[in-house]
Amino acid sequence: MNEIIRQKAEKIKAFIFDVDGVLTDGGIIYDGAYNELKRFNAKDGLIIKALMQHGFVVGAITGRKSEAVARRLTELNLDFQYHGAQNKNIHYKAIKEKYQLADEQIAYIGDDLNDLVILTQCGLSATPADAMSYMHNKVDFSCQRKGGTGAVREFADFILETQGKLQTIIDSFCQY
Repeated sequence: MNEIIRQKAEKIKAFIFDVDGVLTDGGIIYDGAYNELKRFNAKDGLIIKALMQHGFVVGAITGRKSEAVARRLTELNLDFQYHGAQNKNIHYKAIKEKYQLADEQIAYIGDDLNDLVILTQCGLSATPADAMSYMHNKVDFSCQRKGGTGAVREFADFILETQGKLQTIIDSFCQY
């Protein structure tokens, strides 16, 4: 990773993510009773909790409304979650104001066109490996992992490692 991106990662105090295509693989599954099903990666959830325990503001902005997503995000006990966000920038600005954050203090991972408004203004941006090529051209960090398979974990690990916090987290799990 180049030095400029590492310098950006050192400034991060907030971690925001999209859900469909980032925390999930982007698939939408309906069962016979019209229930929506989602699959989440436990590795992403574990690092999200670790981020919060180490003082990061963490939350999600998603363009869809989904009971399955709401349940998972509530289970993670995020600082904030916005569902059905037609204009994600409205929520992004509200988050900056509420938590008194500057753009350079915010990391965001998104995978599609409706994420570009935040990806192009936040301090450190990322996209999963399976995002469209033009998305990779707009971000600082292209994950090797696909959405729903640990892309959030990969991006968070990078930030934590850059800030010298990842080893502390790893060590804390060795003490159980």
